[in-house]
Amino acid sequence: MKKRIKKIVMILGVIVVLLVVGVAIFLQSPSFGRRPSGERLKAIEQSKNYKDGQFQNLSYTPDLKEGVSYYTVFKDFFFSKSKRSKPKNVMPSQKTDLLHLDPSENVIVWFGHSSYFMQADGKTILMDPVFSGAASPISITTKAFAGSDVYTVDDLPEIDLLFISHDHWDHLDYETVLKLKGKVKKIITGLGTAEHFERWDYDTAIIEERDWNDTIDLGNGFVVNTTPARHFSGRGLKRNTALWMSFVLKTPTLNLYLGGDSGYDSHYKAIGDKFGPFDLAILECGQYNEYWKYIHMMPEEVVKAAAELKAKKLMPVHWAKFSLALHDWDEPILRLTAAAKKQNIPLVTPMIGQKASLTKNEVFTEWWLGLE
Repeated sequence: MKKRIKKIVMILGVIVVLLVVGVAIFLQSPSFGRRPSGERLKAIEQSKNYKDGQFQNLSYTPDLKEGVSYYTVFKDFFFSKSKRSKPKNVMPSQKTDLLHLDPSENVIVWFGHSSYFMQADGKTILMDPVFSGAASPISITTKAFAGSDVYTVDDLPEIDLLFISHDHWDHLDYETVLKLKGKVKKIITGLGTAEHFERWDYDTAIIEERDWNDTIDLGNGFVVNTTPARHFSGRGLKRNTALWMSFVLKTPTLNLYLGGDSGYDSHYKAIGDKFGPFDLAILECGQYNEYWKYIHMMPEEVVKAAAELKAKKLMPVHWAKFSLALHDWDEPILRLTAAAKKQNIPLVTPMIGQKASLTKNEVFTEWWLGLE
């Protein structure tokens, strides 16, 4: 019996070692990018937003709400997730020909989740593109909703400005970024994120890698101000080695707020007071939960943030493509539209692929109603 137990223990030990080795090899895959080192790390360490070996939020921001354990979160993900976390219907969409837009049009086209394309005063702009069909290194765990992935990199024209808000898989997509190589003129992102692009053989000369509260004058009336968000970063086991961002984009005729993932905090009012009013604020709305309320806003908080930004119009993103939380897939837009009506804040809610104007006031159908 002792020999049998010893043999079982040895077999289990070998299995554990093989699993550890396998995970270690998996984490070395190019898709995970690379942590900052050398001169880039030295520059990062000079940031006032970098302390104790990682970037920090402006306010204390725990991963989970007080009193909530990761065990509770994992348990609810497996046993309490909404049965409507993914739509039964194919997501409706339109296909806009982005390669032959009228150069004088100021438009935005949403690709689902946080990915969108804009043409503003003649420049082409792309934000957090994810066209791989998944939002994690293990694609079967986070597949895009049926019908939500109707665009590919081939559908895009040459991109003047690529914005990357942070390095999470649902915002910085390895497969998409590789296919974009040679098609992008300039990348604007947070400190540390350029390390990933460098590993993926991008020319770092085209990358503007900035701290919060920097100004990038692009010339001809285009200016980017890098602004804070309340979130975190990380593609592997170590968090917060790269900075998470939001952006103020001023063009000759427009003032736009490009919000990355963020929990609610005082930075919205500060940005609104300094840079507002905005013609359009694009804010994340979805994948939230009271368990992690500090890093993602509730829909009602999104409307409050838009008001504090002094936004003339609000476009909600970060929904309708991936299920990364416990709520119904359409709960974010239902709650947000109700809150926006109470506050009389106009919404920009095109379906995926539908062209929407950045300058005109348009009425959008509530296309999500009636979908299971």
